[in-house]
Amino acid sequence: MHKRFAELSTPLVADACVRLGVPLRAAPAGVLPVVPGHRVAGRALPVQHYGSVDVFLEAFTTHAAPGDVLVIDNEGRRDEACIGDLAVLEAQAAGLAGVVVWGLHRDTTDLVEIGMPVFSYGAHAPGPVRLDPRGPEALRTARFGEHTVGADDVVLADDDGVLFVAADRVEAVLDTAETIFRTERNQARRIRAGETLRDQTRFDDYLRRRAGDPEYTFRRHLRGIGGAIEE
Repeated sequence: MHKRFAELSTPLVADACVRLGVPLRAAPAGVLPVVPGHRVAGRALPVQHYGSVDVFLEAFTTHAAPGDVLVIDNEGRRDEACIGDLAVLEAQAAGLAGVVVWGLHRDTTDLVEIGMPVFSYGAHAPGPVRLDPRGPEALRTARFGEHTVGADDVVLADDDGVLFVAADRVEAVLDTAETIFRTERNQARRIRAGETLRDQTRFDDYLRRRAGDPEYTFRRHLRGIGGAIEE
């Protein structure tokens, strides 16, 4: 899966989800890699953070498998960083592929040196000064924005953000993303050769069709001619 995603992108995967009718579950805008260019793909290892790193260590001990991606629910907090260099080093030692945080990180310089993909809202020096009661789902699910993520999900992340796709749909989604990729690369090649996107998509025909049928959408038009730009 990681090799397949290496030639794709989260925008392509998002478009593939829309085309297939697979729920489009994206992390909130602004969750980005600490190091631009980093990307990750792997099974979700969800945890809910309550103020202590022990939940991470327990997840590594009892639930982690090589290639997993730690998905941290810190409720999108902007008043504390919930992960830093030691926890990321431990994740690396446990064989994980990366970390995505609904919240903030710290120890940025060290994280850059470690080299493991970490995604968050950004850096913040203070760590947690709270210790809240831990719920029964702490190692089973993670809330990430409006979405709930579990071990039956796959994480796909790059410079454009983070997506969560059900594991039993991910291969079909990647198949469709590859199809969209090939179509779009061909369209880009033709634009560079002088054939505008408007010509390629028969945009004048679309405008005429829409004038006679206001419900005729551009997406419907693209599907009819085999083009791709929106999905």
